[in-house]
Amino acid sequence: MRLSAAVIALLSTSAAAFSVYRENSVSANDELDVPGKSPLRFCDAAADRKDDIVTIEEVILTPNPPEAGQTLTIEASGIVKEAIEEGAYVNLQVKYGYIRLINTSADLCKEMKNVELECPIKKGRLSITKNVELPKEIPPGKYTVEADVYNSDDKHITCLTATVFFGRKTLGFLDDL
Repeated sequence: MRLSAAVIALLSTSAAAFSVYRENSVSANDELDVPGKSPLRFCDAAADRKDDIVTIEEVILTPNPPEAGQTLTIEASGIVKEAIEEGAYVNLQVKYGYIRLINTSADLCKEMKNVELECPIKKGRLSITKNVELPKEIPPGKYTVEADVYNSDDKHITCLTATVFFGRKTLGFLDDL
C-alpha cells in the first residue's frame, strides 16, 4: 500500500509518475504524452488542460522501463497555478489486465506526506524527486493506473494515466538454452 500511496501523491502533486513503459516510446511525442523521459500520458485529448491547476513541465523516470526489485527514481517539475488546500482528493483506479485492483477516492493531502510534502501546496514552481523501492514480488503482467485529481471545490488539478508492464525474471543460465 505504501507504493500506491506514493503513486497517488506523486501523480497528483505536480504529477510525478508511476512506473511506466510503452514499447519503443521513452519520451513525449504526441499531445497526450507528458513531456520528459517518461511515457506518462494525460487522460483525455479532448480535455482542456489549460484550466488545470497544475501544469506538468517534465517527468523523468530512472530506470525506464522500471523493474521489479529495483529503485525507481521519479523526477518531476511543474507549475501550481493556485494553492492546493485540505480537501483535495484523487480518484485512483489500478487494473491488472482487465481486473480492477483498486478503485478508490483518497485524501490528497494525507497521501502527499508519503513524498515529504504537506498541504497547502503553494502557488508557484514545484519540483519533486522521489525514490520508490519497487517490490521484487510484483506479479508479471500489464498494470494500468489512472489518477484524476481535484481540489476541495471540485476544480480539476490534473489527470494522468500510465501503463506498466512487468515481465518474468529468468535465470541467466536458462537464457542460453
